[in-house]
Amino acid sequence: MDSGDENIEELVEGPLDDDDQPHGLCTVTYSSSDRFEGHFKHGEKNGKGKFFFFDGSTLEGFFIDDALQGQGVYTYEDGGTLHGTYVDGELNGPAIEYDVSGHLMFRGQYRDNSRCGKCWVYHPDRGCLFGDVNEDGEMTGESLAYIYPDGLTALYGSFVEGELIQARLATLVSTEAGETRFEVALDGPVYSYDKSTSTCIATHALLPDPYESQRVFVADSHIQGAGEGLFAKMDAGPDVIMAFYNGVRITHSQVDSRDWALNGNTISLDADTVIDVPRPFDQTDRYCASLAHKGNHCFTPNCKYEPFAHPRFGPIKCLRTLRAVQKDEELTVAYGYDHDSAGNSGPEAPSWYKQALEAFLRGQAYSTGQ
Repeated sequence: MDSGDENIEELVEGPLDDDDQPHGLCTVTYSSSDRFEGHFKHGEKNGKGKFFFFDGSTLEGFFIDDALQGQGVYTYEDGGTLHGTYVDGELNGPAIEYDVSGHLMFRGQYRDNSRCGKCWVYHPDRGCLFGDVNEDGEMTGESLAYIYPDGLTALYGSFVEGELIQARLATLVSTEAGETRFEVALDGPVYSYDKSTSTCIATHALLPDPYESQRVFVADSHIQGAGEGLFAKMDAGPDVIMAFYNGVRITHSQVDSRDWALNGNTISLDADTVIDVPRPFDQTDRYCASLAHKGNHCFTPNCKYEPFAHPRFGPIKCLRTLRAVQKDEELTVAYGYDHDSAGNSGPEAPSWYKQALEAFLRGQAYSTGQ
């Protein structure tokens, strides 16, 4: 992101002045394979220009006396962008960053190419960290906050490099002056980082997630034979996170090698890990720290599972609405079992799923007059 260049010029394409220095619109390729395309004045960059770095990243803006000044755009090799304020070739001032999909990832200040002051760091799931970064530009301190995707519910307290150490429930409040402050529940429970292992689902298994507890509750499912289900506690629009899927972390081979009866609350996290809510933690009197595993299957679901970076549980899955849902509506997901009994394209379906699929397809045939 630094626009300075100490490379020896290797190749100049474009007009030269009397001293054989680039002068005008030129392309200069350096020994490092970095390339600059833009306006020169007697060998110095002056005017609009753009660096093309050897790693695939770029930097463009307006150069004065060989240094980038004012607004510049740095594009990372993966396509993400940083829009920042440059002074003498270094980031100094407000900056904002987006990922390759255009989602906001950072908003705050830079000083001498390092983050400083109050900053916002966003996760792809739209949760974020907020507060004053330390001298190394890290989210480390005693007065930082993780803010849930609703932009209101927060955990306020101490963090180290963005990891929750100890915090209490808080509500984000914006003042009339546009400042951000938090109303902290000082008499409430204390939350800390509590990533599960293969044997421990949670240190505080009966401490509910404060965001989730505002949005869902468990009751008898409306689906025949499904037992308990998950229901909306409030109206919610589409694309809203409603609940979280935490559990013990086991391997795919463990899941594949055991009886189907033990796999009722498993979900794939990634290529290596499966999240499982085993017995007796499938009972809410033994575990209620997260509840998304209570979502039942439906071939026309109103929700889906997605990855989520949780401040307390670490990397897990969440339950996100596909459409608007109403208060007291049951939340359902499509489990995604393989319809083919050979199980070549996904996890092979259990018998109850195959029976449900047959009934669903029969119902579709009847509804279309077949």
